[in-house]
Amino acid sequence: MVDEITSGSVDPTDPYERAAQTFPTLTAEMIQRVEVFGTREHLPTGSMLYTRGDRGVDFFVVLNGAVVIFDEEHGVERIVHTHGAHEFTGELDLFNNRRILVSARAAEGTCVIRVKRADFRRFVALEPDIGEVIMRAFILRRVGLIRHAQGAVTIVGAGHAADTLRIQRFLTRNGYPHHLLNTVRDEDAEGFLKCFELTHDQLPVVVCGEDVLRNPTNAQLADALGLTEELDPNVVYDLAVIGAGPGGLAAAVYGASEGLSTIVLEAQAPGGQAGTSSKIENYLGFPTGISGQALAGRAQVQAQKFGARLFISRSVVGVDCSARPFKIELDDSTHVLARAIVIASGARYRTLDVENFARFEGQGIHYAATAMEANLCVRQEVAVVGGGNSAGQAAIFLSRTVSRVYMLVRSNGLAATMSDYLVQRIQGSPRITLLTHSEIVGLDGRDALERVTWTHRTSGEQTTKQIGNVFAMLGAQPNTAWLRDCLDLDSKGFVITGAATDSEGRVTSPYASSVPGIYAVGDVRAGSVKRVASAVGEGSVVVQAIHQYLSANA
Repeated sequence: MVDEITSGSVDPTDPYERAAQTFPTLTAEMIQRVEVFGTREHLPTGSMLYTRGDRGVDFFVVLNGAVVIFDEEHGVERIVHTHGAHEFTGELDLFNNRRILVSARAAEGTCVIRVKRADFRRFVALEPDIGEVIMRAFILRRVGLIRHAQGAVTIVGAGHAADTLRIQRFLTRNGYPHHLLNTVRDEDAEGFLKCFELTHDQLPVVVCGEDVLRNPTNAQLADALGLTEELDPNVVYDLAVIGAGPGGLAAAVYGASEGLSTIVLEAQAPGGQAGTSSKIENYLGFPTGISGQALAGRAQVQAQKFGARLFISRSVVGVDCSARPFKIELDDSTHVLARAIVIASGARYRTLDVENFARFEGQGIHYAATAMEANLCVRQEVAVVGGGNSAGQAAIFLSRTVSRVYMLVRSNGLAATMSDYLVQRIQGSPRITLLTHSEIVGLDGRDALERVTWTHRTSGEQTTKQIGNVFAMLGAQPNTAWLRDCLDLDSKGFVITGAATDSEGRVTSPYASSVPGIYAVGDVRAGSVKRVASAVGEGSVVVQAIHQYLSANA
């Protein structure tokens, strides 16, 4: 049974409708250059090129016949696309070693050029014009898979439940296709639960083929879906980057592109705090703005294109600073060895010192304002707490779909902490109410947040509103608890840099920590400017100092 997903009416915003870029055909001259890196093969009808869940699949260019790309859901085969002559297979997982999302089989009379996985990266690097065509197509194909929930998993649970949102957020930020079966709203939910013999107390669950994962942790989910790559504990990397925010991804791109064997360790998903921004409009080169997640996604692909490895869903719990190479300890009792380290673990938003705050985290209190969170509060009143750029971006983004945004700041305004273009938009928005000298003092509700109370710090007047969603964006606390006594930190826990010196007493780098070979960039660094562009600049510049250190300690 086959369902041809990509048929139907044309949607100009759908990447699959941009066929010339999503499914391009290579010229005869390009085909000749591809063949230098591969071999011709005649494939038997119906033979499988790869199957969903495989790792390290090869790259194929169709010469004759066709290659059918498909997935299966509950025994139903769905065709994603049929590659004809001079089209090529693959999507973003060809740049890493994750499990592939879809399957491929040969149609009748199919002849292909197979480029082995080991030769694919070299081919892309040595043929940059073809590599550009492939890269653009791979990105658009992943967008299409996400948009159409192809190669997807099903999340079954209550849409507002904390663990349902956690799982949905983890998959979204890691670019993994999925769809939600909301047990509160979807009529088919009960039949689904009976089919899989599930009860409501077991929710949420993630259904992947015949496997049912009952409320998995992020690490368990990543392992089950093949998002986690296998680590060899004996490999010594030139550079380990801890944190995949803008600074960490920049260090990975520049380190890998300059020949350093590079690994990035990230506990959640690429992007860091910036990855939760709905739109960044003052980042150079994007005059219409770009979401934090989109920027992080592109940077991640860019780093992987140059050979950097990205290892997610495992937290760093310590570094043995006395060992050489450095030994980085992970929360699953494994470790990574590296000759140099860039700490880019960033910062996290502070919590509110209010009763019930922890109780409603994930069930009404959010630290991000993306499309997923916005869908929870359409035509409702919400509160945004904070006066920085992230809070301003959240307020403006949410104001498009909610009935009212109450923006609470403890100071007398926004000018001192927020970019002027955001201040002007907030002041001009009929749906945003700025409340100065105000702070939240009460949070109430049964299973989820229902009411919020705030007070005016000068007059003492209190206000209570029926609000079920609060977006807390209150400054930064450095993610450095795992460093323990390894490095010098300031009184707030940020990494002190510019302290390391060479044999002649000269400072080796403004990003050097108190331990030679360990550097810090971005929000985690004491004295840094808390801006995306600044973090990217620091992450790119620090690589020069790393080269000098590695050369001196070869």
